[in-house]
Amino acid sequence: MRRRDILVLLGGALAASPFGVRAQKAMPMIGFLASGSPVSLAGFIAAFNRGLSETGHVDGQNVAIEYRLTEGRYDQLSALIADLVERKVDVIAVIGTPTARSAKSTTSTVPIAFVIGDDPVASGLVASLSRPGGNLTGISTLNIELHPKRLELLAELVPQARVVALLVNPTGPQTERIILQAQETARAMGLQLHVLEASTESEIDAAFEALVQQRAGALVSSSDPFFTSRREQLVTLAARHAVPAIYQWREFTAAGGLISYGPSLSAAYREIGVYVGRILKGEKPADLPVQQSVKVEMVFNLKTAKALGLTVPQSILARADEVIE
Repeated sequence: MRRRDILVLLGGALAASPFGVRAQKAMPMIGFLASGSPVSLAGFIAAFNRGLSETGHVDGQNVAIEYRLTEGRYDQLSALIADLVERKVDVIAVIGTPTARSAKSTTSTVPIAFVIGDDPVASGLVASLSRPGGNLTGISTLNIELHPKRLELLAELVPQARVVALLVNPTGPQTERIILQAQETARAMGLQLHVLEASTESEIDAAFEALVQQRAGALVSSSDPFFTSRREQLVTLAARHAVPAIYQWREFTAAGGLISYGPSLSAAYREIGVYVGRILKGEKPADLPVQQSVKVEMVFNLKTAKALGLTVPQSILARADEVIE
């Protein structure tokens, strides 16, 4: 499905109803629940559909997809999952640990395929990676564990910055863990760390104002679906305030961000599309091992570095998987 088609589909559906697309149960039905907007998720949903098509399933031809997008509001999860279950979807694709947990607590019978950023065993989603058991399986990017490395990379890129800000979503379930990881790393590196909180668009603006007042010389954007959906705003504000920032996904750097370090989120969406297709063909989540994204990619935007007046260490450029010029 082309990007434009996705935007038309999602935009029209969300305008028509607070719960998204109202598909008829004339063919196998997939529920798709993620945090974000039609625009911010368009590329990822296209990747999901590519994976789905690899198993012979095409949206609108032999399968229907019910989209539910929360725009970063975790309080909607339970109601949206319950709505999908009530509509008797055949499988639910969920993005993010909070969404997966809500789905698990809502139904033990509908198959669920997830993409999450942390350990699904430690999170209580599955019994083991090789034999998940129950009705859940999926992809783990282990993205949460990479925050210390992001802070180290940022310090290498901007060694003169002794005060660094960490942007977190206070409503995120992994926020406390992310903060503790970053604080421990900052202490070991002799850095002063300021934690900034934002869970709305206006709070992101306020966080950058606080960053300037605290004279932070660099910024780490933490992993949270809300920030992924607001990546254009984050990148624009970082440029406006001339703050070097590191992000979790390549999409931030492609939008003009300085540097990103993390697994490919698009690849994870494609892989979960494959899993959903396999489940529709009769395989059980309990028998499908949880996949872990083992490749981590560093993407660097040289144009943004030049705009910030940064002298880029050759060590950074040599290790980058992609340099955007």
